[in-house]
Amino acid sequence: MTSRLIDPPARGGGSLFVLSAPSGSGKTTLARHLVARLPGLARSVSFTTRPRRAGERDGVDYHFVDRDRFAAMAEEGGLLEWAEIYGERYGTGAAATSAALASGVDLLLVIDVQGARWVRQRVPEALLIFLLPPDHAALLARLGGRGTESSGTVAQRLAVARREILAWKEYDYLVVNSEIEQAGQAAEAIVRAARQARARMAATAAAIAETFPPPDTGAGIDAG
Repeated sequence: MTSRLIDPPARGGGSLFVLSAPSGSGKTTLARHLVARLPGLARSVSFTTRPRRAGERDGVDYHFVDRDRFAAMAEEGGLLEWAEIYGERYGTGAAATSAALASGVDLLLVIDVQGARWVRQRVPEALLIFLLPPDHAALLARLGGRGTESSGTVAQRLAVARREILAWKEYDYLVVNSEIEQAGQAAEAIVRAARQARARMAATAAAIAETFPPPDTGAGIDAG
């Protein structure tokens, strides 16, 4: 695997959230849950060179592009970050990320550990969430239950998962996906709390404070 990050987009009013997890841990399902339950949160649609799977829609699940176009985007600075995983490339569009944040939208990046590390370096204020499976046996069962991958592919994903699971220390928040509804509630709480952080609420608080008269006027004070 290789990864590269181009210069990050300008920050705006929105917050950047990163969701990572070993393959099979349920990050795609969790991302859908969060976007459905939290108005103002949008999922970033990644670019990829991998073939489209049955039921996937271009521009909704991924932006499907060929390797030449992907390489040109990376070379021209059109990608915030990109990585090569299992022989295919995945990347986050820089312009779309910048536009979403500038408009005040909270953006969720569902990316691997490599990409999260690069985002951490370039966008330190981003909040990183790591989704954990309950244990190795549960992850094995989920990967095997997909029915979309060969036994060799499952073994390869488990080998990568063993390495990725150790990255939990690099994340701000950890969520265990024993049951998706509970995991969803935990992740929702993280986003809701982040929206009330002082840095996020500073302009609102300052505007409220401006509505109060100066303390030396005595206005509005009941002397009795």
